[in-house]
Amino acid sequence: MSSEELKQENPNPLEEELSQLKIRVAELEGLVANKDKELISRDSHISKLEQVMADKDGKITSLKQSLLESGDYMKQLSERLEQAVASYKAQVIEAHPQVPEELISGNTLESISDSLAKAENLVSKVRQGLEAEVTSAKVPAGAPVRTPPDLSALSPREKIQYAIGGKR
Repeated sequence: MSSEELKQENPNPLEEELSQLKIRVAELEGLVANKDKELISRDSHISKLEQVMADKDGKITSLKQSLLESGDYMKQLSERLEQAVASYKAQVIEAHPQVPEELISGNTLESISDSLAKAENLVSKVRQGLEAEVTSAKVPAGAPVRTPPDLSALSPREKIQYAIGGKR
């Protein structure tokens, strides 16, 4: 038997182990290559997600700024509205002097208008009540016209006594 035949029949265990290790190394290198591809893919995905997060952070910052500006604008509008309502209330009070100022209240145009209507209704009822009271208790404006007593039915003697102021 030749040495090659011997080798084929009884291969060297080291060589066989070496060849199995080479196969295993090749498998591991393939796995490492696959893992590297996956890592590159994940790194790319992470980069995209980081970009999306940066965009979202920018939008959040701009929305917060818009919210602050809107809050300031709303505050200005609220102050202007309060001024307009106060001005309207003053004009309503001035335009309706027959209505007591205390009866006109409210913080909105509608509530001021409603309170004005109620106040005018109340003033009207009070006025009608007073007019009814005045009408029912009407007293003549002055004393009746004085007329001299009728002396035509008296005798001449009674007339003289009346003129002297004496009584009989």
